[in-house]
Amino acid sequence: MTRRRPRALLVMDGPTFRTQFHAPQLRRLGELAQAADPVCVDELDSPDARRALRGAEVLLTSWGCPVLTAERLAAAPELRAVFHCAGTVRPLVSETLWQRGILVTTAADDNAVPVAEYTLAAIVFAGKKAPFLAQDARRHRADWSYRAARGELSNRGRVIGLVGFSRVGRRVAAMLRALEVRVLVADPHADAAEVRAAGAELVPLPDLLRACDVLSLHLPALPSTGNLIGQRELALLRDGATVINTARGAVLDTAALERECARGRLDAILDVTEPEPLPAASVLYDLPNVMITPHVAGSLGSEARRMSDSALEELARYLDGRPPRSPVTAERLRVSA
Repeated sequence: MTRRRPRALLVMDGPTFRTQFHAPQLRRLGELAQAADPVCVDELDSPDARRALRGAEVLLTSWGCPVLTAERLAAAPELRAVFHCAGTVRPLVSETLWQRGILVTTAADDNAVPVAEYTLAAIVFAGKKAPFLAQDARRHRADWSYRAARGELSNRGRVIGLVGFSRVGRRVAAMLRALEVRVLVADPHADAAEVRAAGAELVPLPDLLRACDVLSLHLPALPSTGNLIGQRELALLRDGATVINTARGAVLDTAALERECARGRLDAILDVTEPEPLPAASVLYDLPNVMITPHVAGSLGSEARRMSDSALEELARYLDGRPPRSPVTAERLRVSA
């Protein structure tokens, strides 16, 4: 039997479309749906975009998709599903979207893969103090005696603290099984049995902070998590601990981290910051015990096409009447990314 092919509209900015939809993805989209003309739009208010929206049953969205407001949704009477080819759907959902009962899915599980990979690498490098030794090497070129100043350079027996048992946090915990480390998790929403099954221990946040050598953050930016790791929390970390942030800059108090790193008491590996990027005058740029990367842990290049493939699989499941793999609800979005 021939599978029906609903009208589909891609809503994302041009660079994202060119990155996420290469020939295999476009071919798969053509097999599953009729791509409305224009194939891809980055706005939903022009006459052309409204005409394309009017007949669309499904949207494939990604970075650059505008908020699906009540007015825009009113122009899409046939819309039944939104398959997001990226992580969080926060920037595009609205109350009207939930009220209409439109199915929303996310590729956040797939976006978690490179973030977890980056985090594992950062944890291993933190144990060896590799990013900071690399900076030392620029100044001390005659010999390697500077190495001793960084303390014990080892990963064996380290205590790794994961704040947030999120999609990324779970993957990182699983990856850490390859190391001889103890893994602690702090998350008020986590199930202790699931944490144990991942090879970790669920503990209160203060206990985690006092015990860990490496603190890795994996929690969403919510009103309840803003500056969750502040001066008081950082003070609980032992001297020489490393703070890794691949989550959201807003969960970590930048000023407090600047003070601790400037004192030399803590090290930091930061892929996200608050604000982003940091002001040019931030002391963190110049400290030899801080490594900053420009938000590269998440899906880029070919990794982003993994998310497109995931959204297209959600579309196939929708057409077959199968349940989605990664649905998003308003209730779930209140406590997750």
